[in-house]
Amino acid sequence: MALLGAQLVITLIMISVIQKLGSHFSIARWLLCSTGLVRYLYPTDSELRQLANIPKEKAKPKRNGRTPTNGKSPVDTFHVPRSLDIKLDSIKITSMDVIHLRYYNEYQWLVDFSLYAATVFLTTEIYHSFFPLKDEVNLSMIWCSLVVLFAMKLLLSLTVQYFKGEESVGERSTCIVMGFIYLLIAMMVMIVDENILEVGLDSAYNSFNETASTFLDNQGLSSTGPASKIVIKFFIAVWCGVLGSFFTFPGLRIAKTHWDLLRYFREDKLKQVLLNVTFALPFILVILWIKPITRDYLTVRIFSGRSEPLLSEDTFESLRLVAIISTMCLKIILMPWYLQAYLDMAYYRLENQKKEAGRITNIDLQKQIASVFYYLSVVTLQYIAPIIICIFMTFMFKSLGEYSWTGFFKDSAGLDECPLTAETDELSLEPFSQSEEEKTVSQSAADIQFTLESIKMIFTKTVFRGLFGFSTWWCCFLYFATTAVGLVYQSYFSSI
Repeated sequence: MALLGAQLVITLIMISVIQKLGSHFSIARWLLCSTGLVRYLYPTDSELRQLANIPKEKAKPKRNGRTPTNGKSPVDTFHVPRSLDIKLDSIKITSMDVIHLRYYNEYQWLVDFSLYAATVFLTTEIYHSFFPLKDEVNLSMIWCSLVVLFAMKLLLSLTVQYFKGEESVGERSTCIVMGFIYLLIAMMVMIVDENILEVGLDSAYNSFNETASTFLDNQGLSSTGPASKIVIKFFIAVWCGVLGSFFTFPGLRIAKTHWDLLRYFREDKLKQVLLNVTFALPFILVILWIKPITRDYLTVRIFSGRSEPLLSEDTFESLRLVAIISTMCLKIILMPWYLQAYLDMAYYRLENQKKEAGRITNIDLQKQIASVFYYLSVVTLQYIAPIIICIFMTFMFKSLGEYSWTGFFKDSAGLDECPLTAETDELSLEPFSQSEEEKTVSQSAADIQFTLESIKMIFTKTVFRGLFGFSTWWCCFLYFATTAVGLVYQSYFSSI
């Protein structure tokens, strides 16, 4: 009985592809260097002196043949008017420019590994469409879980940076406050009846409680069941609050660049409509889980002139999955626009500075312009990491929840949850009746099969639908909520 089968073959092939092509091809590098992104160069000291009519200082005479700075060249610092008319030069971003950026290696690994994991997932889905999954382990779920964990780890590392700097008091306070706000929202969501918001947590808990108790009883173990529902929901709410704090500053950054894009495309109404529709699509995804508005309206209500609802249950589930993937892919396609809007901050910072009075040092002026490009990889991570989390949460929701992509074309006959059978009972007795010396290779395989069957018996598709359905919905909600809060902030407090 094959436990891995084609899954292992697909995984080994992809590992070989990573080893052979990983160093030569990078979709992450292509997104930054081959999509026409332009960065601005800061003016040199000589250019600033020439524009400000500042004569170059004469070098100080050496004392006893030694420089007064112990061999280090002194920093040439001088002041220039803030209103100085400076014209910034721009050049296209190349691969040699980005390899030295902070967090570039992490960004490249996340995006490239996500592409490989998505390829493994899609290949597995195509294989299962011809050869349905029976006793094989779906290794593509391990790839997907690694992508989600790595993306969350990067968001955590970016959030931690706000707690390290002494000048980041406002950022720290924002993360903490927003974390508690999302914790409160998650607690409120969990008390909503599932006939209104169908996240599936109550059904998942009931299924897990029943199957776990039955399994323990068959093993001769007494149990009062898993932890109480309140405790489990509390820890889920804490996770929701932590994830909300991770999404806070990425959402604010996306809202800032979206606001800038709307200003840049003020004359192009078509692009403005596209940007606004794309911005609002996550809200549509959120309401797809509100049962009276979507499921009941599309799958239960029968309109006049029709003999059946607009959609079947399977079609609605497929529509919800495809809607999430399509929305996030559209945001990836528009990513170069948002990154260019961020890079243009260097130009607009200088234009705003020209309206100010006073003077500024050449070092501060150059840092003000150079810092925009220096944090390009950080901004790119903040943009794409939440999208990747939403995509791969949807992949796991689809596969572990046993949904189908083909609900548009035919009714998919989902697999029923497997109750305890006589075959499982036999497997439960055999591993404990033999010593280690008597076990053969086939018997060891049976032990592994028994373990997998036990896990599948406890963690049914109802459990996975509840866990990953809620996780997918919460990620989409956070994406919309954080960007919406950022857009409201920009509309009231933006200085441009």
